[in-house]
Amino acid sequence: MNKILVTRQIPEKFKARLEQYAEVEIWDHHLTPMPREQFLEAAKDKTALLVTLSEQIDETLFHAAPHLKIVANMAVGYDNIDLAAAERHEVAISNTPHVLTETTAELGFALMLATSRRIVEAEKYVQEGKWESWGPYLLAGKDIYRSKVGIFGMGEIGRAFARRLRGFNADILYHNRSRNAKAESELGAFYTSFETLIQESDFIISTAPSTPETQNVFNHEAFKKMRKDAIFINIRRGDLVVEEDLVDAIENGEIAGAGLDVVRDEPIRMDHPLLKFPNVIVTPHIGSASVLTRDQMIQTCVLNIEDVFNDRTARNQVMHKA
Repeated sequence: MNKILVTRQIPEKFKARLEQYAEVEIWDHHLTPMPREQFLEAAKDKTALLVTLSEQIDETLFHAAPHLKIVANMAVGYDNIDLAAAERHEVAISNTPHVLTETTAELGFALMLATSRRIVEAEKYVQEGKWESWGPYLLAGKDIYRSKVGIFGMGEIGRAFARRLRGFNADILYHNRSRNAKAESELGAFYTSFETLIQESDFIISTAPSTPETQNVFNHEAFKKMRKDAIFINIRRGDLVVEEDLVDAIENGEIAGAGLDVVRDEPIRMDHPLLKFPNVIVTPHIGSASVLTRDQMIQTCVLNIEDVFNDRTARNQVMHKA
């Protein structure tokens, strides 16, 4: 008998579909992750796990759950999974590519608009009763139209973000580990060095994955090279940013502001210094948070689990690269 553990609440329609194949156990908390020891205990007799980035899938987990056939990760990234260990234990790993690209790009664009036009500051200004008169430079912000936007990481999300810039007549710069001919021909994007990107861009958008090469790339030296009116947006991974250096850059006026959907340690603690700045917007990792996209992510996980239970290769199987 197959048994499935789902580590977040999911709609009943998906639970019912999984129950056609297996006994299903669901962690009954919407926002709170399963405590580690409870997760390991619950996984012991399971043949499939449907998890999020909050769960660490490692050697300890595979030893605790010897019957596992598949771990379906409800995310594009899989930083939380030891792929080598999964291969040793012959456990399939799947992710949810493609389905959240456009939604995440939309959130990034919303952060760029909100930060550049100081929307959160303006709303608070009204709510606090400070709006007494009109002034020519009252909460004056920064135009995106005809600006220069630098995209760090021209993968699917980077390209989706770039498509949205075309209506703003913006110049699109990008830096990637390799050139993207499609982005250049279809979107008019210009490939540049990382140094040129951060020095010349009005807006710097980080959409790159976390790798040894990208971790901590946005550090003191990078922020010092940015324009003083530059705005930094991060919608992919928090560990690309040295947060202490970002705090210093904001505090010292080295950049104009930041919009962050991800931080290094989530959830952000309420005494984090980034939260004290009016020109920094932090959202709770909601890049893919539309009802349609979240439904598609869960559906993708369900389909991958069904594939494995039917003795097929998971359609979105992630392979370990030695």
